[in-house]
Amino acid sequence: PRAISGRMRAWSLLAAAVACLAVLAPPLATLSRRFEYAASLQFCVLAIVIPALVTVGAPWRRMGLAAQLGTGEPGAAAGRVDRMADRRLRHPELVRTLWFVVLDLSAVVAWRTPGAVTAVARYGWLAPVEAASLIAFGLGLWLELVESPPLVPRSGPLRRAVLAAVIMWVFWVDAYVVGLSNADWYRNFHHVAGHGLSAAADQQIAAAVLWFVAAAMFVPIVFWSALQWIRSEENPDAELYRLTKMERRSSAQPPSPGPRTNAPPGP
Repeated sequence: PRAISGRMRAWSLLAAAVACLAVLAPPLATLSRRFEYAASLQFCVLAIVIPALVTVGAPWRRMGLAAQLGTGEPGAAAGRVDRMADRRLRHPELVRTLWFVVLDLSAVVAWRTPGAVTAVARYGWLAPVEAASLIAFGLGLWLELVESPPLVPRSGPLRRAVLAAVIMWVFWVDAYVVGLSNADWYRNFHHVAGHGLSAAADQQIAAAVLWFVAAAMFVPIVFWSALQWIRSEENPDAELYRLTKMERRSSAQPPSPGPRTNAPPGP
């Protein structure tokens, strides 16, 4: 919501940095190569938690990519993110939102395949590559769900609630596949019977981690957006969207010729 203070946004950015360091450094980085639950926790933090915290933190003005409020001329001080925010308001089409959703979910599914999980566990240099791609695509997704001043979501509250629910179900499907599998879904995690955590218990804990993190991050978005939709009678930007579309259509059409008359020419 817009009421988030600057201090809270700064704490969100700090939490994102701490979370990124925690999952990419020992001991969790070492455990993620041995146990499936640790790998699932690392994946959830990179794919869901960190992008959400960075989006809520809105670091664009701190990075010099957006104008500082109350300083200078707004037009002269506009940054790259300010221009992006203007384009998002002028092009609120659903297909643009769906592109970011599809890109993020494609990256999520790709990095959760058995081959990708095995490669990350075997080659440590792939972990930063996985982290960079998941965070980048995750930012694109979360910018369509929550406000990150000066950027605002293209979609209205009801559409955001539906999108958040669909994305959450994708992560839940992954959890169900892992938890209900009778065989080892990821064969790079080796367990010795009677010693330490069993393979079945490791799978169950990994499924619970996926389910819990997805629910904790997306359920508030679903309920908050649904509540905003119930309370709001009309989208305040709807008239702006309608006028912008009419302006684009009128500028794309050629001017119509004037009326033709059959009156004889004058002397």
